[in-house]
Amino acid sequence: MAGNRTQTARVVMMCGPGGAGKTTCAKRLERQGWTRLSFEVEFWDRGITTMPSADVVAEIAAELKARLLREVATGKDVVLDFGFWFRRQRDEYRALLAPQGIVPKTVYVATDLETILSRVGGRHGKQADDWPLTEQTATEYFERFEPPTPEEGPLDVIS
Repeated sequence: MAGNRTQTARVVMMCGPGGAGKTTCAKRLERQGWTRLSFEVEFWDRGITTMPSADVVAEIAAELKARLLREVATGKDVVLDFGFWFRRQRDEYRALLAPQGIVPKTVYVATDLETILSRVGGRHGKQADDWPLTEQTATEYFERFEPPTPEEGPLDVIS
């Protein structure tokens, strides 16, 4: 139950390339009372509508990690609406949460490239969750993505 202080907070790491459907799934949890953290929302709230510099991304990443730890310390369930494209990123968040006694669940939204390309073609950058991607960029993201495996820890695959 979201916000229940008698239980350990739950954390879900949404995982998949751009356009896979991660935000749609994360918003379902948000409607159930989970706190949704998102780089795109942070960018948008700061007026950033194109990919920011590595320094800005690092600053926002540090702020999101701090907010994650604050939220789980109060017993709130959190969905990380990130990409978690690489195992090292997923491992980094598992290590961050381990001292809190939290083992995050990875939810991998397995989507084929054709579906992704049809979705990103409809993005126009009118809101935070409508981040525009070119077909070329979406294809590159898809090709570089490292799918999670059950050996990493709890895993749900949505296809």
